[in-house]
Amino acid sequence: MQCIMPSSNSLSIAVICSSNMNRSMEAHAFLSKKGFNVKSFGTGDKVKLPGNAPDRPNVYDFDTTYEEIYNDLLLKDKQYYTQNGLLNMLDRNRRIKAKPERFQLSKDKFDILITCEERVYDQVIECMESRKQEDNQPAHLINIDIQDNHEEATVGSFLIWELVSVLANSDDLDNDIDELLHEFESKFDKTILHTVLFY
Repeated sequence: MQCIMPSSNSLSIAVICSSNMNRSMEAHAFLSKKGFNVKSFGTGDKVKLPGNAPDRPNVYDFDTTYEEIYNDLLLKDKQYYTQNGLLNMLDRNRRIKAKPERFQLSKDKFDILITCEERVYDQVIECMESRKQEDNQPAHLINIDIQDNHEEATVGSFLIWELVSVLANSDDLDNDIDELLHEFESKFDKTILHTVLFY
């Protein structure tokens, strides 16, 4: 199925994973290339990247720029982090924005929030419900499970684009969304979580 470009990209979209590194950034890059109004976030306490041993991840604060993380890994083990794709990923990230952003600290409002795993979906709900409601502006929170590796992140970005394109073409999203999500689930054999939150 060919996705028709939305006539007006008025929908504001957030793509959210745990560290704002791989899945959310891959989708951020893809959606912005397609002309969507998109931002990306993480929900974790820290930014975590695999280290050269399973029990030794690289951990950074959300304030650390992609550039700084890139240079840190370069110094630690250039060959290893080139081989496992992290340097390539960080290189892409730093071309999109300066640093990972934490969803819980964002003051922006979005029409559609897309999370890449159920734990992140729960964290977004928790965050939104703990905020004082301002203007009752609705946001559709949708979860599509995407494994946190480079291949799945690439596939996931196509899925997210397919989904967002369908939603953007709806004349009455609040009314149509359940049916559109159901069709998407059937087409791609994916289980989707969906809830409406309010700002």
